[in-house]
Amino acid sequence: MVSKFYNRRSILRLSTATLATLTTAGCLGGQSSSAQTVTMPGDLTFEPKTATVETGETVTWTNESDIDHTVTAYEEEVPDEAAYFASGGFESERAARNRITEGLIAPGENYEHTFEEPGTYGYFCIPHESSGMVGTVRVR
Repeated sequence: MVSKFYNRRSILRLSTATLATLTTAGCLGGQSSSAQTVTMPGDLTFEPKTATVETGETVTWTNESDIDHTVTAYEEEVPDEAAYFASGGFESERAARNRITEGLIAPGENYEHTFEEPGTYGYFCIPHESSGMVGTVRVR
């Protein structure tokens, strides 16, 4: 008799947990609020080098190194209908390059951008571009 009671309790717990999960997934539309995190470790790279997200999802860049970095889109590598993005909130690559200190991401800081248009976006770190600190975001 104890085992039947235990089984009923286990089933009830599983049903409650499943219901809570389905309810939460319904509220979130099955997606998390931040789709992809890209780190900037101490080796002058973006990890991963290529991030892939769905339309409407957000990429968060996190500076894990001990030096400042930027996230700056190559203007010619932003799809025609898409908004330009750069840490510092610049509207063009030229503005970002001209006012680099306003776009620096300090160690331990983050930068986020939500991608509303599908396509492939190339970006780089202004101070470390010549060292190969470049990345790509693919939006499906």
